[in-house]
Amino acid sequence: MLILGLTGSIGMGKSTTSAMFQAEGVPVYDSDAAVHALYAAGGAAVAPVAAAFPGVVVDGAIDRARLSAAVVGNSQALAQLEAIVHPLVGAHRIGFFEEAEAQGHDIVVLDIPLLYETGGEKKVDKVVVVSAPADVQRQRVLARPGMTPEKFEAILARQTPDAEKRARADFVIDTGQGLDPARQQVRDLLTLLRSPGHA
Repeated sequence: MLILGLTGSIGMGKSTTSAMFQAEGVPVYDSDAAVHALYAAGGAAVAPVAAAFPGVVVDGAIDRARLSAAVVGNSQALAQLEAIVHPLVGAHRIGFFEEAEAQGHDIVVLDIPLLYETGGEKKVDKVVVVSAPADVQRQRVLARPGMTPEKFEAILARQTPDAEKRARADFVIDTGQGLDPARQQVRDLLTLLRSPGHA
């Protein structure tokens, strides 16, 4: 089973591209969604995170704003949180792989926003970077509710630059031309990966 790592900077269309892989029948593991599930009421992360960071649980679920306030700017607290959450996400991901394999899938996608920033490219077979021209990216992000140019710049500063991601990628999906061309690129990529002799 081939593991594709899907990544891309904010506003590049990664979530949309991820949905395109799913529409083609490829199972997608969304690491952000996994964390959300772990933080929800009854989630496996609630008790250990509450024990480490008192006051972050509201109505049985982890309040992300409170948790963020408890760890932002505190590298020790962040490391403590990661030590709790990463193994839980890892176990969750293993379950995803086992299920996909049992269903006979030949390709799966791991949707990881900070793939390069966390060294995740070492854990996948190929990396697909979703990209778009900088002006398109800026327009998309600034159209989001509550987004300001300052917030956008701060987010960009924490992400590996798009040019570097594209240079390091095995494949690039360009979403700057709209949905149909991007969908065609996804289909072409899957055809290529499934062609004999391509590994």
